[in-house]
Amino acid sequence: VQLQASGGGLVQPGGSLRLSCAASGRTFRNYGMGWFRQAAGKEREFVALDWSGHTYYIDSVKGRFTISRDNAKNTVYLQMNSLKPEDTAVYYCAAASTSGPFAYTSAREYGQWGQGTQVTVSS
Repeated sequence: VQLQASGGGLVQPGGSLRLSCAASGRTFRNYGMGWFRQAAGKEREFVALDWSGHTYYIDSVKGRFTISRDNAKNTVYLQMNSLKPEDTAVYYCAAASTSGPFAYTSAREYGQWGQGTQVTVSS
């Protein structure tokens, strides 16, 4: 599967953005779809995952971010509300081909990556 992320931009603190990740391939529904982010000078970190009917989030975004997917459109979304300056990063979507539980917070578990989209939260 190939991934194309979009939707980033500049937003004021407290604002919202919705990221999209369009995937090619007919087996999209079989993949765990995740979002990661990487701030300048920091390691890439897990943000959210949609897999097997469940969603998972890093603690710092719980209650503010929502991951969802539309299998008919081969697209996964990340709705980001109440954005904070510390959310500033390049956001990447990623796909994991797995039939069972996996270490979903580890970037190594994901075999396909989108190109990244910049999110900047600043006044």
